[in-house]
Amino acid sequence: MRLINFLQANRRLLFRSLLVTLLIVFIVLSCFVFFEPPEYLDIHISEEIQENQTPNLNTIMIWISWFGRTPVSVVMVVLSAFFFYFLRLKKESILILSSLLSGILGLGLKILINRPRLSKDLVVLLEETKYQSFPSGHVLFYTVFFGTLILIILRLKKIKYKVKIFLITICLSVIFFGAVSRVYLGAHWFTDVLGGFILGVFCVLIMGHFYVKSDANVSGNIN
Repeated sequence: MRLINFLQANRRLLFRSLLVTLLIVFIVLSCFVFFEPPEYLDIHISEEIQENQTPNLNTIMIWISWFGRTPVSVVMVVLSAFFFYFLRLKKESILILSSLLSGILGLGLKILINRPRLSKDLVVLLEETKYQSFPSGHVLFYTVFFGTLILIILRLKKIKYKVKIFLITICLSVIFFGAVSRVYLGAHWFTDVLGGFILGVFCVLIMGHFYVKSDANVSGNIN
């Protein structure tokens, strides 16, 4: 009980501390990948993930990564926004649309940090890629988009508890396997994926703050 009371009394401080921590970790990681070439950790993890490649698994990983391609991701976001708007969940519709901003943020950081893409002499390349490597745009989008969906699912009261658990599990699974697929396909290093995830969580927390702050009650419920 004391712990719960402490968390409630200090949630603003904890929230700000979490944001600052994530930002610092991302900056440190960005500096590391900017000044250092791929070291043992990145190469080792890529080798471990790629050592059991099979044609069927290749197809699955390519399919998982397909949803993170820019045209596909834009369509996903727009259709999801229309879905929530149709249900008269306007705030949720705007929240989903705002996840597209992560693409602009990710591209800007790619250009700024300018980390080269992986080469075929270091990993097996199963996917052609463009732009710079850090952070992973796929993982950033998956984390922001599906993380936003998790926020909405948690806030809508008339979604049954078991359905919430099922939907949240799917969202978390897509984020996780989406990250694995980028390393498996040779599109990114582990640190690229980690950077995309950290930045994505940071964005979700910011979006979630304004989402919850804008209305103390759940805005609209599914009938």
